[in-house]
Amino acid sequence: MPQCARLPVTHLRSLYSGTNTTRSIEFPLCCLTRRLRILRLLLLCVTCRALVYCFVQPGLEGSASLLHLFSNKSNQEQGYCETEAKLASSLDFWTLSSENLLGICWYSWAVLLTSGRVSSTPVLPLDPVKENYVRKVRNCIFSLAFPSPFKSRVRLVAVSKEVLEDILDLDTSVTETDAFIQVVSGGKIVFGSIPLAHRYGGHQFGIWADQLGDGRAHLIGVYRNRQGEKWELQLKGSGKTPYSRNGDGRAVLRSSVREFLCSEAMHHLGIPTSRAASLVVSDDEVWRDQFYNGNIVKERGAVVLRVAKSWFRIGSLEILAHDGELDLLRTLLDFIIQEHFPSVDVKEPNRYVDFFSTVVSEAAQLIALWMSVGFAHGVCNTDNFSLLSITIDYGPFGFMEAYNPDFVPNTSDDERRYKIGNQANIGMFNLNKLLQALHPLLDPEQKQYAAQILEGYPVLYYTRFRALFKAKLGLLGERKNDDDLIALLLHLMEKTEADFTMTFRQLSEITQSQLQELDIPQQFWALKMISKHKLFPAWVSQYLLRLKSNLNDSDSERRKRMTAVNPRYVLKNWMAESAVQKAERNDFSEVHLLQQVLRRPFQKHSAAERAGFSSPTPSWAKDLRVSCSS
Repeated sequence: MPQCARLPVTHLRSLYSGTNTTRSIEFPLCCLTRRLRILRLLLLCVTCRALVYCFVQPGLEGSASLLHLFSNKSNQEQGYCETEAKLASSLDFWTLSSENLLGICWYSWAVLLTSGRVSSTPVLPLDPVKENYVRKVRNCIFSLAFPSPFKSRVRLVAVSKEVLEDILDLDTSVTETDAFIQVVSGGKIVFGSIPLAHRYGGHQFGIWADQLGDGRAHLIGVYRNRQGEKWELQLKGSGKTPYSRNGDGRAVLRSSVREFLCSEAMHHLGIPTSRAASLVVSDDEVWRDQFYNGNIVKERGAVVLRVAKSWFRIGSLEILAHDGELDLLRTLLDFIIQEHFPSVDVKEPNRYVDFFSTVVSEAAQLIALWMSVGFAHGVCNTDNFSLLSITIDYGPFGFMEAYNPDFVPNTSDDERRYKIGNQANIGMFNLNKLLQALHPLLDPEQKQYAAQILEGYPVLYYTRFRALFKAKLGLLGERKNDDDLIALLLHLMEKTEADFTMTFRQLSEITQSQLQELDIPQQFWALKMISKHKLFPAWVSQYLLRLKSNLNDSDSERRKRMTAVNPRYVLKNWMAESAVQKAERNDFSEVHLLQQVLRRPFQKHSAAERAGFSSPTPSWAKDLRVSCSS
């Protein structure tokens, strides 16, 4: 009989303190493998301060252990097998993995923690320092960092049914279990998880800020679902990491409610975004100076479980280029291309130029989409700008109410750098910083070609912007005066301070005959505001004439088409603030109502109408402000 390999297991508390006083316990690994079924029944979760090490079958790492598996030939050709199964109603057999990122399994990680050595080189290197204290970190992509559990009681206040079921293969009944609440609040970690904090840098408000990183976020693992998709799960507000700088590692309820709601709202608007699975709140005291005016107040700590295909951002590459870690820069780029850019051949010598070209194109599309719904990110630094061109890091964002190209949702932005009308230019700035980070890996010819790609960004952006706004007006085909038609409407909206969202929505609902009469019914209150401008009749005449040129179209078809792209509801700041104020009194009814409404933003909702979500901004919210404080 072959001799069994033995795995030393040491209590993590001694590892954190840098000592090894606990005696080593040895498990015969072959016996563990043979008794896998029994062990899986025992391993529900592992507390953040103690680890249980064992072997797990590779096929079970990072996915729910679900029954009734069958192979679908067409899906196999795409690189995965389809899984037909019931959703998991507990976390008993639901696991995460970091092997995709690190290239090391739990056994190797256990050896790393206990001996400081690892038998295989991680795909993306780990910080060799295992202690969790703020420091300058080098020569790695991630640092090991465990979430810090709240000291007080934790309450689950909201979940996204779609994220749980469609992405994480979890039945919503799992949210009733204590295990789920502990995991999503950072109190415990799921089996298979290696919690990580990502190292990155970035330009903040146009100035290089050096090392930033996940200062209050923990990547708790990668989940591969039954569709074969890989999703990275991250807790935000879950405690300090080596990148916390002067922060406390926490997020407050106020900002967490906003991020939870807006992540899901943006998805249902059809805009690429990170998703939010859950929101928990504690009674832990967190002190914040919300508007940086010396008025420090006590708030409550909260945690959002966020999911995304990847959390890498431009700053992920910038820090490596800035610190001269070029081999690591090349390693990370090749990993990102291999995992997330299937159209780019990772073996192609020009792969970094091809990668850059894709990012430029997708970034132009993302910002055009933001503009089409009046969304201002608020703090679009390079450390908040995804390499996958998804919307991430919801902070002082805002949906424009009265149309104003100078709209700035963030009161911390004194220079109005991130005003909504400047977002396309900020995209250009960020992409230029990305190109600078790539420069050390490019030869002179590639640098020249990449510069030409960047020069093409304005045309890409405007082409997408124009197409989206033509759709918002129901225009089919191409006519030479289309640009003038869009520009004049925006001019009228600006001069009359008409509501951006409702102007386009009401144009979608009003009939051509009602428009032609120029006597706008009161129900179309946003259009009625514009109708007071002296140029409105001329615009209506030009618009109706243009609609007549739509081939094979009717007024009912136009309205149907336009209501499908012009939302009736977006998460305006006053709506979020109203929900936050109630949530701070432990009334989460408005959070739940907004969840329900924003899940179908293009459909009229009776409860939303009663709440005034499609009405003019209430007077109390006229001077509402948000800031970077969260």
